Amino acid sequence: MGKPWIVGLSAALLLLTACGDPSSDPGAAATPSSPAVGPTTHQRPAATPGRQTEPGAGTTTGAGSGSGAGDRAEPAGRPTVLYLGDSLAMENQRVLGGLLRDGMKARYTSAPYSGTTLCDYLEGTSADSLVPPKDKAAALVRRLRPDYVVLQFWGNAWGYTPCMDGITYDRARKKYFARHSADAERLTDQIAGAASGTKIVWVLQGPDPITPDRVRRVNAVYERRARASGDLLADAGKAVSPAGARYTWAQYLPCTAYERAHGPYCTQPGSGRTALHRDDDYLHFCLARTTSTPKPCPVRSPGILRITRAIAGTITADRAAAAN
Repeated sequence: MGKPWIVGLSAALLLLTACGDPSSDPGAAATPSSPAVGPTTHQRPAATPGRQTEPGAGTTTGAGSGSGAGDRAEPAGRPTVLYLGDSLAMENQRVLGGLLRDGMKARYTSAPYSGTTLCDYLEGTSADSLVPPKDKAAALVRRLRPDYVVLQFWGNAWGYTPCMDGITYDRARKKYFARHSADAERLTDQIAGAASGTKIVWVLQGPDPITPDRVRRVNAVYERRARASGDLLADAGKAVSPAGARYTWAQYLPCTAYERAHGPYCTQPGSGRTALHRDDDYLHFCLARTTSTPKPCPVRSPGILRITRAIAGTITADRAAAAN
């Protein structure tokens, strides 16, 4: 293993263990759906943002408070959405909740845990799993009876997650992808067994500058699983990739029309570019510094808005198709 790779891997491990925990600079702006930054969260997933004062926010359910099937007498077309995932979901959760509530009055629950991968959300995993039993995917689905379960996992590659049993991309690539494929199938089966009619939204990830082929193949696992089970894909990674170069990593991309019209989202208006990543973090999309306590991103971040709009758009399109 060459020295540059060791340095890159060490930096990546540091980012992984600190992931999803942006710290806000004084006076930093929150997301458009969250004008007031709420209480920070610890490794316990953040409460659903609906408990804060936000435009379009209604009464929603946090992962810890629960909701039974009897709570689902909702207005026609109002979906219930559960968002699970790793540090990327941790930083995205507040913005996605705001978009879903504002766009379709969704009931929304988020329960991400930083550093996790698919096996962490499986029931029956070891006691040292990073996700406690009450927040396993099937347990939450039984309690909340969601219409959609959004799964966003970058694909733990370094054995940080105990439930991967030491299988890493670097040391055992064939086993690594076989394990992800098996875990995706098992997680799909557990969710389907927990409640009928729930659709999974598999979120496709953006480019990885260290192991670009790994993300391509992880996304292929999600694509095959969605086809096999009739579930959905949200290509959020495309929204943070250069046009015509889906798996080429970029720190900056041209501002979109929306970003140009909403000043803070076009971070370099003079050059027409916007920042997706900080200089010291190639993986995450929050433009605030990461610290050791995971919490939602507290500042306006173009990459997060692009990703969450892609996820919300997939659900919106599916709801529209079902209504026709």
